[in-house]
Amino acid sequence: MRLDPFYLIVDSADWIDRLIPLGVRLVQLRIKDRSEAEIAAEIRRAKATCAAHGATLVINDYWRLAIEEGCDWLHLGQEDLAEADLSAIRAAGLKLGLSTHDPAELSTALSARPDYVALGPVYPTILKAMRWAPQGLERIAEWRAEAGTVPLVAIGGLTVERLPGVFAQGADSAAVVTDITRNANPERRTLEWIAATQPYRAKAPHSEPEHHG
Repeated sequence: MRLDPFYLIVDSADWIDRLIPLGVRLVQLRIKDRSEAEIAAEIRRAKATCAAHGATLVINDYWRLAIEEGCDWLHLGQEDLAEADLSAIRAAGLKLGLSTHDPAELSTALSARPDYVALGPVYPTILKAMRWAPQGLERIAEWRAEAGTVPLVAIGGLTVERLPGVFAQGADSAAVVTDITRNANPERRTLEWIAATQPYRAKAPHSEPEHHG
């Protein structure tokens, strides 16, 4: 399975309505601190917009709502994974992405047979307080080797300028939040991300990271 190399993460259907029409193919809706009714309404809006533009929508955390709303993809953190009903998620046909931050979490994630794993933070991030130090590019290559054929998403402090290093180490996709949502011109920055990741859409899936030396 191939993931689009550009993985946008936003916190509202408004952002999805705004940026998906530009050509984004993979987006995660990550909403915190809202009622389930509000989140369900956001999911419905986001799902309609993504369907209209041929984009893949991933729902963060709310696995029950993702099932109820007939979504295709779900992303869970480690704490959410421990509490989720994986059999119900799989029975509903949901594909699953999981967050990892250290070797123990990667092992836990891989045992759940996910459709991708995410590694972060690669670089320092201002999105939220993290108890993990920045992983660095070398860790991507280590995760790539451990994950085998499971697609690998890099996240945390990524910018257009940092993408070549991320993909050279074996990441299949690069996730972004603040480099776009806190940019003075989010539309222009989104188009820059689409252009910068375009060369990686044409590449065949790799089994080993590229080595430069």
